[in-house]
Amino acid sequence: MKGTKKVSKNFIGFLVASVLIWLLITLSKEYTTTIAYPVSYIKIPQDKLLQSTPKEEIDIVIKASGFKIITTKFKKKPIVLTANSLIRKSSTKYYFLTKNQLINIQKQLLSGIQLQQIVQDTLFLDLGTLASKKIAIKPILDINYHVGYDISKKINIKPDSIIISGPESIINKINFFETTILKLDDVKSDFKEKVEILMPKNEKNIHFKKESITISGVVEKFTEGSFQIPFTIVNLPENLELKTLSKTVEVIFVVGLSNFNKINKDSFIVECDYKNAEKNNLRYLIPKVISRPNFIKSVKVVPIIIDFLIQK
Repeated sequence: MKGTKKVSKNFIGFLVASVLIWLLITLSKEYTTTIAYPVSYIKIPQDKLLQSTPKEEIDIVIKASGFKIITTKFKKKPIVLTANSLIRKSSTKYYFLTKNQLINIQKQLLSGIQLQQIVQDTLFLDLGTLASKKIAIKPILDINYHVGYDISKKINIKPDSIIISGPESIINKINFFETTILKLDDVKSDFKEKVEILMPKNEKNIHFKKESITISGVVEKFTEGSFQIPFTIVNLPENLELKTLSKTVEVIFVVGLSNFNKINKDSFIVECDYKNAEKNNLRYLIPKVISRPNFIKSVKVVPIIIDFLIQK
């Protein structure tokens, strides 16, 4: 039995050694094969930008030893192609011939690998004219204020626009950028938050430096007030006299506490346009506030209609 085991071990060792010798002989031989290499592009004209992703791989026929071929398949670095000598096919379509870059490509291959052929004889690039444009920022807001509180001034967006650059054909289609959602609940004090600018989907060739904006707001408690305000009737014919039951209306307004004492009866002007009643065949006038302080949040008039009689 011991002799049989010794023979078996010797046979296995011989077999392994034979396989290794065969592999060494086989891998030492030269072969011609096709390998797909990743590619990148440089020296694209400065006034041009890629509008779509160009071909990312090219097939290269190489001649090398088996060892080199195996090494290449595990250590493939992108081949850099020079795109400064382009031929124009249409307004945005350009191409170059790979045969003009044989020397350049050969230099980038591992030592001992001979370039035989590039399968793709022509590579196309979709290029657009480089342009820039000022784009407005449109933030997405979900702000809920505490009862009795509200924003006292227009929400401040900084910056409210950014300069972008990219292919002209793409830039012209963009009118604004949205942001990530700013969600605030039970707000009763001033706020200042940063939100990210959202990049348009599938538009990798658009570039801009600013990636976020700041949104801030001044918040204060609001209160309600009211005054009895006299109204005037406008566009009344000279030969016509109207009689109304009341000469005043109640103006009810909502304003921030900090501005409440700045308001008095003279802060409002209310008019009724007779021409509007005549045009729509109405037997009543509609009072409207035509002048008020710009810091007032809201205003309403009571009553909303005023009956009148025509005196002859």
